[in-house]
Amino acid sequence: MDIAIIVEGKNDKSRLRRVLNEEVNIFCTLGTPGVTQLEKLRRQVGDRQAYIFTDNDASGKRIRGMLRDTFPDAEHIHTRRGYPGVEKTPEDYLIEQLEKAGLEEYIMYSAQSAAIWSKEDDF
Repeated sequence: MDIAIIVEGKNDKSRLRRVLNEEVNIFCTLGTPGVTQLEKLRRQVGDRQAYIFTDNDASGKRIRGMLRDTFPDAEHIHTRRGYPGVEKTPEDYLIEQLEKAGLEEYIMYSAQSAAIWSKEDDF
């Protein structure tokens, strides 16, 4: 599966890059995207399966709505209320959300996370 994840900003991209392998293309809206930026994103994503990972705030919801029109088949992922954005979301929660989206094969589990997950599998 060839995928692309769209996030709001460069800090979000950097945060996700810490838990995703290099195969995953991550693109930024760079804030609220205009027509030109949406077209650029459409070209960058191409035929890949799109995943939209945004903050769960008013701005993130507005951006999600705009991207929904451009990428109607995209999967939507977002942080939960209380986290100040993707860039400040704990890595374990990011991983949990990526797993819910079915992206396990792209996740880079740290040694500590891998140990926790394997212990949970023993139950």
